[in-house]
Amino acid sequence: MTTFSELPLCSALQRKLAAAQFVNLTPIQERAIPPALEGRDVIGTAQTGTGKTLAFLIPLIETLSREPAGHTVTLVMLPTRELAMQVHEQYEQLRTKTMPRAALIIGGVSEKAQIQSLRAGSGLVIATPGRLQDLMTRKFADLCQVKMLVLDEADRMLDMGFLPAIRRILSTLPKQRQTLGFSATMEQSVASLVNEYMRDPVRVALGSVLKPAESVQLKAYEVRPGEKLDVLRQLLYAEKGQTLIFTRTKRGTERLAKELVRDGFAAAMIHGDRSQSQRNGALGGFQEGRFQVLVATDIASRGLHVDDVAHVINYDVPKMAEDFIHRVGRTGRAGLQGRASTLAAGAEVLELRQIERTLKLKMERLQTDTAMAGPPRRMIQNTLASRTLTALPGEVFV
Repeated sequence: MTTFSELPLCSALQRKLAAAQFVNLTPIQERAIPPALEGRDVIGTAQTGTGKTLAFLIPLIETLSREPAGHTVTLVMLPTRELAMQVHEQYEQLRTKTMPRAALIIGGVSEKAQIQSLRAGSGLVIATPGRLQDLMTRKFADLCQVKMLVLDEADRMLDMGFLPAIRRILSTLPKQRQTLGFSATMEQSVASLVNEYMRDPVRVALGSVLKPAESVQLKAYEVRPGEKLDVLRQLLYAEKGQTLIFTRTKRGTERLAKELVRDGFAAAMIHGDRSQSQRNGALGGFQEGRFQVLVATDIASRGLHVDDVAHVINYDVPKMAEDFIHRVGRTGRAGLQGRASTLAAGAEVLELRQIERTLKLKMERLQTDTAMAGPPRRMIQNTLASRTLTALPGEVFV
């Protein structure tokens, strides 16, 4: 079974998949969807960008197509607002006219509309654990009739400290339910969650989850601390496509984004202290091509689906090898080629080498010299003005 048309799905969903030009199953979809359609619990691990979202949305939509309206029968929990919104968008693209709209339950936005959608009895709730737990505590959410639960990016939810909220939410769900779990890694904390809340799950593991995709070309620059920004400028000056830059801290994200804007780059930023409207504006502008550069903390290393990210740059070396995998996984997706560059200065050089040992890989080292600093700032500004879309004043940090 290699195509969506071979799956035992209702005709309305098949038409939606065809209209969206979904034809061939990815390996994770090929192995996870059939047992899920049979009602089995499934735990799947695979590299980022392999199609895990459709692997759970298709069984979920098929379940909803057979259920009467009026009660929440499916629940999807995810670690970040951005990932929740993108799953919601994908569901809305595929749902049939007779199926309910999803209730999107996330923090950072007004809860009024969310409470109304829960009271109306949406068949599907897509939520981050913190906001959902809060609304459940105040008796706005009734999940006693949930038949299917999806835990997406389970390892990331646990890394973010959501385990207590997840346990409280799951304690209210019916024990007789179907559970689908998807995770980039199968760490001990995830394994414990699987053993506690899943029933004899089908295990689907594809490829190495601790190895970058072969479609991503990895390079590293070992530089002096004062050279980082100059090297970054030159990389951006030479890049025609969109670039995603990762920093370790929120403050570092702010400083770097503002510096790049002063250099004339169309840049936006995203981190945990930004309002949801600001995060939406930055991500939307990047997706639409209004911003050439998006500077982000690791909040964007998972669940950020942007087509054709040409280049990922680790301005700061990530703390853990797993973070490196997720960062570079934002490029080279869906079979496309991508590039990932890492800038290491001072003690970061040792951290970079430790990541290489952990992942059992060796990145191509590129040397830098004074020429790497590239043209002066004014030359960069003048050149960029002629070939990139510069954000209007007020648009930069929306």
